[in-house]
Amino acid sequence: MASHFEDARYYMGRAVDHAKAGIKEEVEPLEERVRELTGREKEPEPSRLEKLQADLKELEERAEGEAREAVQNARERVTAYREQRQD
Repeated sequence: MASHFEDARYYMGRAVDHAKAGIKEEVEPLEERVRELTGREKEPEPSRLEKLQADLKELEERAEGEAREAVQNARERVTAYREQRQD
């Protein structure tokens, strides 16, 4: 019985994929026409390189922020330690 549900789920997934592809195919000319009339061009999807560069930039910014926090924490500890030693 379970295999029947698994098969049904598989075929439902395939049906959904085919329906999405069909709708996209039917709507693309309409989308192009609307964009033509409104003067809005379709944004190209970022290339794989551009995605990697954006990810690296984000990581770089995050690392800089974490480094600044670490330096600030270290300075605070040193200041607190020096104040304790003077007392």
